[in-house]
Amino acid sequence: MQVQAYLFFDGRCEEAIEFYKTNLGAKVEMLMRFKEAPEKPPADCAPASENAIMHATIRIGDTAVMASDGMGKGKPEFKGFCLSLDARNEAEADRLFNALANGGQVQMPLGKTFFSPRFGMVADKFGVGWMVIVPQPGM
Repeated sequence: MQVQAYLFFDGRCEEAIEFYKTNLGAKVEMLMRFKEAPEKPPADCAPASENAIMHATIRIGDTAVMASDGMGKGKPEFKGFCLSLDARNEAEADRLFNALANGGQVQMPLGKTFFSPRFGMVADKFGVGWMVIVPQPGM
């Protein structure tokens, strides 16, 4: 069994994908726009633009993250969860955290904790919460 994150960017999906490609090295595995669907979506599910992203899968490291524009109302809300990003070392943690914080909001500055040499929390410019951590050996 596998659990995967599915993020609805409410009209900002393409911008988010480009941001994650540039800053996290994300790779697009699949992308389909509403206009490419074999059937038209019901009127109550259709976004404002046929160019909106109906479904995408990006890979960040070893993890697939799915995404969509959803109904494209322009106000994505990401509440009650964070995505956790393991960095190989402190330098990589610094780079990833700073990239995610660009245009976003730092919730807990990156620093040393009792459980990690580097840990911090940030909401990126889309409102997605991230925890960046360097795993401590043996934990």
